[in-house]
Amino acid sequence: MNLALFDLDNTLIAGDSDVEWPKFLIKRGILDATHHARHNDYFYAQYQAGTLDIYEFLDFQLEPLSRFSRAELDALHADYMDGHILPIIPRKARELLAAHQANGDQIVIVTATNRFITGPIARELGVTELIAVELEEQADGRYSGKPSGTPSFKEGKITRLNEWLAARGQTLASYEQSFFYSDSRNDLPLLSIVSHPVAVDPDDVLRAHAQTHGWPVISLRS
Repeated sequence: MNLALFDLDNTLIAGDSDVEWPKFLIKRGILDATHHARHNDYFYAQYQAGTLDIYEFLDFQLEPLSRFSRAELDALHADYMDGHILPIIPRKARELLAAHQANGDQIVIVTATNRFITGPIARELGVTELIAVELEEQADGRYSGKPSGTPSFKEGKITRLNEWLAARGQTLASYEQSFFYSDSRNDLPLLSIVSHPVAVDPDDVLRAHAQTHGWPVISLRS
């Protein structure tokens, strides 16, 4: 069996679910547009530059989740999926996942976005294994607005992948071939340890690195 790892945002979906979620909340009047846009642009510029402080970002991004019960969040997420996510899932992304499934490969989405946002997206894509930023829960089941454990970002994706593999009694070497599909320079650590790194609609830094090292560069959007 082979291992097929996929980034989510700007890879399997033609956009960023962590950006689309606050856009949705702003439309609902839950977040202030001016305040949130200013901070979100600040963090997104850091992400694109490869300088994001993940803990500072998560404090900002997760706080709105603490305002609602889990039932309220689930209802909001259903509308968010319909209006913001389903329209940006490319046909080619579904076809690529289907090809790996048909080959009998173990598929895992490995994302720096939190599990609340990404869990339903993974299910929509037919992927059961998800490594995402985990959320701290309070005694009543509500989210605290804080992350739990190691964020699956940059080298943290390797840490979390190794934890996932260890729980299955495996290592990366347990698989004959390992693939990782990503768009971002932030994923170079994980891309560099799999046997088949693939740049998907990559940013400029990843594109240049892929071309230098002979990695495939593909598009799931065209």
